[in-house]
Amino acid sequence: MNVGLTYDLRSDYLKEGFTPEETAEFDKEETIAGIENALQTLGYQSERIGHARKLMNELLAGRRWDLVFNICEGLYGDSRESLVPALLDAYRIPHVFSGAVTLGISLNKAFAKQIIRDAGINTPPFLVVTLPGDVDRCNLTYPLFAKPIAEGTGKGIENRSVITTPEQLAAMCQYLLNKFRQPVLVEEYLPGREFTVGIVGNGDHAHVVGAMEVIYGQGVNDVYSYDNKENYEGRIRYESVSGDWLKQCADVALKAWNALNAWDGGRVDVRVDRFGKVSFIEINPLAGLNPVHSDLPILSRMNGIEYTQLIGMIMDAAVKRIFPGNGK
Repeated sequence: MNVGLTYDLRSDYLKEGFTPEETAEFDKEETIAGIENALQTLGYQSERIGHARKLMNELLAGRRWDLVFNICEGLYGDSRESLVPALLDAYRIPHVFSGAVTLGISLNKAFAKQIIRDAGINTPPFLVVTLPGDVDRCNLTYPLFAKPIAEGTGKGIENRSVITTPEQLAAMCQYLLNKFRQPVLVEEYLPGREFTVGIVGNGDHAHVVGAMEVIYGQGVNDVYSYDNKENYEGRIRYESVSGDWLKQCADVALKAWNALNAWDGGRVDVRVDRFGKVSFIEINPLAGLNPVHSDLPILSRMNGIEYTQLIGMIMDAAVKRIFPGNGK
């Protein structure tokens, strides 16, 4: 099977003058090489395509692939992750990972939370701030947490994201509106333990490959910020989760995964609320796949699943979904 690989290479955008924060979600060369090596080890033929603009050029030139392994994050707008799946759908080329609708909804954290809430899954009450004056109608219980509505990799999350007064709320929302030019998601703060849950598979066949707790070091504020994610060594450690906590995390994560119709593999982030219950934070249907540093490979490795095996499980799920009854 000929597998194309679509991705955003961070170094390409840095050369074009984008900042490290603007390109934080994009991939390093070692990630692309890791995926490519895993695919080839598994018996697939792989070909690097690159970002969405390169994909467009290849499609217009008449190029086709049996399957595309898509990890493109995109650069602008809250539909940026949906662009590549939508293009591939237009040419009837199947792809690994979730479709355009799921990626668009999941990137907009408020849209995702509305579906999660309506599915009866625990998630904190929230408010969307589109204009500075919207904070005046906030009736949530403090402390609160504020972040951009459609960013990843901790962008826009800082120590001051935890808010205890209306004055802090107004100031933080104004700051985020000015910096990111998008609405702000404000939700009731979750004070308890924090976990991320890895999932592989689809529908009734989706299963948890493991979960890990995010534990903050002494003197480090327990906020999974952009700065903490970029400089996690010495600040944050991860521990595998088992027993009842794993069961609770898995229950919330799998329900969220299927409520949002996510495909093949990814992560769901959860945290314990003030009542002691595991609560949905957000879903990452395009989870990072750096072999060493990304959360999904880390938690898989903690549970005895090495990188090539993880990629193989994701590919098996995609092939079964797209080509039922067929192999490579």
